[in-house]
Amino acid sequence: MSVEIFIAKRILPNRSQGIKVSRPILRIAVISISLSIVVNLLTLAVVNGFQNEIRRKVTGFTAPLFIQHENNADFYESDPIHTSSRVEHVLNATVDVQGFNRVAYKPGLIQALGERSDVVGLVFKGIDQSYNFSFIQEHLIEGKIPSYIGPFVSSEILISSRICNKLNLKLNDEISAFFVKDSPISRKFKIIGIYDTGFEDYDEKLVICDIRITQKLNDWGFSGQLDLWDSLENNQFVVSFATQGKPTNISYDWGKGLSQFQGQYLGTTLSDTTLRVKLYETTTDLKTQLIDSHKIKIRYLTTARTAPGASNNPYKEILDESGLHYRYYYPVSNAETRVYEVKISAGNGTSGDFISGYEIHTKDWYELDHTLLALRKQLKLIPNEHGELVKVVSIFDLEQDLFNWLAFLDINVIIILVLMLLIGIINMGSALLVLIIIRSNFIGLMKAMGGSNRQLRRIFLIQAAYLVGSGMFIGNIAGLALYALQRFTGMLALNPEVYYLDRVPVELTLNAFLLLNLGSFVVCMTALLLPSALIARVNPVKTIKFN
Repeated sequence: MSVEIFIAKRILPNRSQGIKVSRPILRIAVISISLSIVVNLLTLAVVNGFQNEIRRKVTGFTAPLFIQHENNADFYESDPIHTSSRVEHVLNATVDVQGFNRVAYKPGLIQALGERSDVVGLVFKGIDQSYNFSFIQEHLIEGKIPSYIGPFVSSEILISSRICNKLNLKLNDEISAFFVKDSPISRKFKIIGIYDTGFEDYDEKLVICDIRITQKLNDWGFSGQLDLWDSLENNQFVVSFATQGKPTNISYDWGKGLSQFQGQYLGTTLSDTTLRVKLYETTTDLKTQLIDSHKIKIRYLTTARTAPGASNNPYKEILDESGLHYRYYYPVSNAETRVYEVKISAGNGTSGDFISGYEIHTKDWYELDHTLLALRKQLKLIPNEHGELVKVVSIFDLEQDLFNWLAFLDINVIIILVLMLLIGIINMGSALLVLIIIRSNFIGLMKAMGGSNRQLRRIFLIQAAYLVGSGMFIGNIAGLALYALQRFTGMLALNPEVYYLDRVPVELTLNAFLLLNLGSFVVCMTALLLPSALIARVNPVKTIKFN
């Protein structure tokens, strides 16, 4: 043990000199250091928590990076791109990419159930079976995660509790959503799961559904539907294929080879019939490929009495909302009407080949810019196999205001840390000066016995280090207690309309905790070197003479 440490330990608990003056000042100094540590620790925890929690929730709903059409400015209302094997190969080959999802968006409206007439505008996010549901599963409060696996399109959706509360909805309710196309249409959905992330900006906007629904609602690609005409043509029954989208280079096979005919005559009498049509597309390299298949099944049911005043033309009775199942009534005379059951099996068309874009998840958030540049280098201005140009954008581009606000919090942290350290340094400097003044006689005696200024400064700096350490210990205990209380109870709530979250998030890493304490200690001790220089100006003759 050095002489300086030995002497500092001996005089530190000495209560014989200047105790009435020094004790309150020393206590104030220790308390100021403690408060500085508490405030700085909680400031770091809160800002860290805000930034990480909002980032996790934003990227949980979407992703850090996106690939979309070159001409798009908005990811939710945009031109589609083809699913591209070239793009997906680049994503799979990029080391920093953890995974990707195909997504398709479609804006729509949902109306409240019951007597209320509230209408809410939402964005339906279509996903497929490969989507990672871990984020939604973590915040699921009722129901289950839907399954979008299988040949049939699922009408099950995930919706937030905020939308449910606003529209008087509950689990397993069937709701109607309205979408704007060439003409407004409605579609029924079943609420299979309810989630609550506390992130109101997204909770009140997104509904999760089967990607095949949004692809069809957007009228992407080419599709159509077989139908039995409700009037006769040349006194014959007619089945035709009504197209949607842009039918370019399409051929039809009704079982007799390729042709350009979109319909078929069924003859002057209608009997049990099953008719299938296959659609082929001729590509730019003159190759023909099958793109879709549709089937219509007509079955005779009965002959009924013709209703008085009934039309002489055939008419339909729709049996389901899709219009793919109906009864077909054909008046053969004023007395008799033949009744048929018609079932239509519609193909998917080529809408499944189109998406709004790719969501890209990265392995390291802090390497996001590096990953972005790497993907842009391989994809920018290079057409995919469908001749489309795509671009890669980051979440910072799509949520610029939000992340600018989060970045501004870093400035607040620096200001608070500096102010609190200054307060602690000033109080500790005052305490050290008081220690030097009340022990000036001790300083004189030590100098008279041959003690150097350097040795004496070390003695007082060791005492100051003890006081700083005591204050930091008390501050850490208090700060960590408050941190744990908020983290596990969430007692401090927030207005999600203003802060995006419903409670104050706190998050503190071991590295940040250690750096805060080490930095505070080093800065305080470095700042105390200046007041400790006062020891060199103490005259041993005067201090001993006047005691």
